[in-house]
Amino acid sequence: MTESTHPYTSLSPDRVLAAVESLGFQPDARVFALNSYENRVYQVGLESADPIIVKFYRPGRWTRAQILEEHAFASELASHEIPVIAPLELGGSSLNEFDGFELAVFPRCSGRAPELDNPDNLLVMGRFVARIHAIGALKNFEHRRQMDLNSFAIQSREYLLQHDFLPADVRPAYESLSADLIAAMQQRLQDFGQMKQLRIHGDCHPGNVLWNEETPQFVDFDDTLTGPAIQDLWMMLSGDRNQRQAQLLEIVDGYNEFHDFPTRELVLIETLRTFRLMHYSAWLARRWEDPAFPLSFPWFNTPRYWSEHILELREQLSALDEPPLQLF
Repeated sequence: MTESTHPYTSLSPDRVLAAVESLGFQPDARVFALNSYENRVYQVGLESADPIIVKFYRPGRWTRAQILEEHAFASELASHEIPVIAPLELGGSSLNEFDGFELAVFPRCSGRAPELDNPDNLLVMGRFVARIHAIGALKNFEHRRQMDLNSFAIQSREYLLQHDFLPADVRPAYESLSADLIAAMQQRLQDFGQMKQLRIHGDCHPGNVLWNEETPQFVDFDDTLTGPAIQDLWMMLSGDRNQRQAQLLEIVDGYNEFHDFPTRELVLIETLRTFRLMHYSAWLARRWEDPAFPLSFPWFNTPRYWSEHILELREQLSALDEPPLQLF
């Protein structure tokens, strides 16, 4: 697909304003593109009102039923006074259409990135993620995907190998190493046995949290899915093992105030981290035809990138054999 034929190429500021007008708003011509790659997200100024956030979903990524289920989950959480930024209901629906795009409107929320090196903030994050999970456990998704080895690792590997992204000199190493990783993760998941899965945020990294007045505001439920609770927690951990161990204890103290911490799932952290690493490379490859991606990720698909990625995967193969973090 060329730049001129990619759907997002036609999404000019004028079309964004026209879409906003079609929903009954009166924009003041101020349109600011926000930091989003999978979808296109804009802050749009309004006459005599606070600006709004307008999200144009990537065509073909989710079905309408999947998007509406995302919206319903966010709205359900907000109805329980959990600080989630849910879409607005406009004309009887949270999902509208304009000129071939499906779009949603959100209230603007200000805030800064959470400072997760502060133990008090980790305690607060643990409390609020637990509240999300307590609601997430009440019912099941019908249309959203499920976190599993096939979707995040096997299909990612197959895509990269089938579409010739890897340079010839590193392809054999990736092919062998990725196969070893998948076999290792498959064994660990088999040893783990039955996994309790629930509705989770799915991509709860610090970039999807806005800190405001000592409270986290959770945004972007675009990757919400059915998965293990620990998926929404491990990305808050950073540093060496001792640092991660100390951070974990703060999160657990907060989490246990509202939901039972899934101690048994600590053994899954390195498997889930490997899922993310493999999926991320394939995600960039799948989106390489979008003109925004080569501009925003110029380091991807270079010999250096693939060499470093293979080194990272080798480290993950070793990490899978390390003992999990512990609760004392």
